[in-house]
Amino acid sequence: MKLSARYRSLTLLVILFVTGAAANAGEMYFTPSVVYTDDDKHRQVDDMVGGGQISFGWVLSERVSLEAMGGYSWLSGVNDLKIWDTSLNMLYSFSPDTNVSPYVIGGLGMTNTDSKVMDAESSALGTFGFGLMMRFGDGPVSLRLEHRVRSEFENTITNDDRITSLGLQYSFGGEPAPALPPVEQDGDEDGDGVLDSRDTCPGTPAGQAVDEYGCAQRFDSDGDGVFDDQDQCPNTVPDARVDARGCELDSDNDSVVDHKDKCPDTRAGARVDVSGCEIKEVIRLPGVNFESNSDRLLPGAEQVLADAAATLRMNQDLIIEVAGHTDSDGSAAFNAGLSERRAITVRDYLINRGVYKGNLTVKGYGEEAPIADNATREGKARNRRVELR
Repeated sequence: MKLSARYRSLTLLVILFVTGAAANAGEMYFTPSVVYTDDDKHRQVDDMVGGGQISFGWVLSERVSLEAMGGYSWLSGVNDLKIWDTSLNMLYSFSPDTNVSPYVIGGLGMTNTDSKVMDAESSALGTFGFGLMMRFGDGPVSLRLEHRVRSEFENTITNDDRITSLGLQYSFGGEPAPALPPVEQDGDEDGDGVLDSRDTCPGTPAGQAVDEYGCAQRFDSDGDGVFDDQDQCPNTVPDARVDARGCELDSDNDSVVDHKDKCPDTRAGARVDVSGCEIKEVIRLPGVNFESNSDRLLPGAEQVLADAAATLRMNQDLIIEVAGHTDSDGSAAFNAGLSERRAITVRDYLINRGVYKGNLTVKGYGEEAPIADNATREGKARNRRVELR
């Protein structure tokens, strides 16, 4: 079968146009499809699936494509038709950025019809239709479903065929999408809870409290003039003088800090008691008193004994007698036993605070050595005591 001159000319035009388009850098695609033809009733053939078409296109813009299409159909019936058609079409996509995109298509072309009862005829055609493009993820393959009307203009009998096609479209070429600029990750490199973009003090030490800008918060909880992050002796007593470490001064170096030192300027090397006074014979423990007729310590005694234990730990070569005393209430025999129990109470406390047990002995003196008048309540309270000798 020979194609008409007009049919051959249009075919050549389409090939040249698409070849020229392909020379450009735009994305291209081709789509092989199977077709179902609902033919014009004048053709006297059956509607059927028979034949196919292939489209070759070039993407002009995000929504617009130009494509050349060629198709072939055979239809059984009275005439047993064979139809070739070629067209140049424009396609407009409504939502090119989605996975399912509707579109419309329209164009002009040529058709050639051959049957067993009529000579071959060529005719100009117009085509218009709509379809759906369904993409498979980000890959180059899409499913294409389309329905269009093909109208002949110049045959002996003009025909309007309705063609439904289903095919796979494969895209290729085109410029790759520009790489996105790197997204800066806003982290927290020093782990202080302030993002790096706002952190004006990077490299904060672990555990350091910081303000909203990532800079160290400087607190002085004990009010000694040394910030907490540098204070090696927290909870300094109010108004105490401290060194650069935040530790209270010991001006005479007797190991008793100044606010507890009742004997400043102790001579170098002298052994001192918990009050910073040189040890001569007896270390009195002011504040270590007991309930009447009991070895139970009165409130306030534990802090004095804690200081005494600290002193004894610093002077581990001292052998200490823990001497217990009572007031004059009760019998002498009772008071002797009570004073010893009081001494044992103090000894056990010192041992529990780290004083070596072998350096401590215990003796109860009863009421024999008062330091105050037993005729008064205050005097009796002072006589209920323990001393270190």
